[in-house]
Amino acid sequence: MSGSIISCATWTISARRDRHRRFPHAGEQRALGLNYLAHALADLDSPYWVAGTSTPDWLSVVDRRVRARSQGAEGLLTADDERVRQLADGVIQHHQDDRWFHGTLAFAELNLEFAVELRDLLANDAGFRPSFLGHILVEILLDAELIRADRSLAERYYRSLSAACPEFVSETIVAIIARSRRVTSRSPQELTSDRIRTLVPHFIAAQFLYDYLAGDTLLLRLNQVMARVKLPALPQTLVPWLESARRRVGLRVDALLTPPNFDVRPNL
Repeated sequence: MSGSIISCATWTISARRDRHRRFPHAGEQRALGLNYLAHALADLDSPYWVAGTSTPDWLSVVDRRVRARSQGAEGLLTADDERVRQLADGVIQHHQDDRWFHGTLAFAELNLEFAVELRDLLANDAGFRPSFLGHILVEILLDAELIRADRSLAERYYRSLSAACPEFVSETIVAIIARSRRVTSRSPQELTSDRIRTLVPHFIAAQFLYDYLAGDTLLLRLNQVMARVKLPALPQTLVPWLESARRRVGLRVDALLTPPNFDVRPNL
């Protein structure tokens, strides 16, 4: 992928950040969407905004029963502390991204293509695994292609998260959860605060986004996801196919990063 595509995609994402609050909150259940790096691409040098874009995915790791919703974050957009405003804005951006991303033709075509091929490769697996894997692979491999084109993007992502205070991040996330609809009956503080505070430094130290760049380490990370969602592990024989999927995602990076009906070029 050329530098011009990276620049064009970055402009598109940055421009859409100013438009996200015109969208409703529908569809914020456990919808998967962009992965960590692509979510944060619009403003990689704002630590608390980057943490906000990562928050919904962090919660899926620490406690899948808990949500940080746009509805809960919007009330904090006028907070006195700029860090709170930034993190809340990042959460809203995450959900906005996930809604439009699934509407792109590139995502729909790659998702279906991968699911059909995986069903054959995984011993005619007719269960949930091929469709789930096809879905998350588009997102994961998109991050991998962004890093392959410009490694500094991942470096800036992790550097921003390192600059955010884990204690402050966890407290703000808990405040958003408390304001969100359909929280569990247990206190969000009991559910989340300690886990997020512990997760963030480990997440930064692991730097697993770089593992997406090679087939063997990508498979390792995918099998960690499979274990977390209680699906069977993937075989080592899948690695050559993963490289084929990687090439196909690489050919459609710009299309994957452009919201439907959104002109990718600025008016000059």
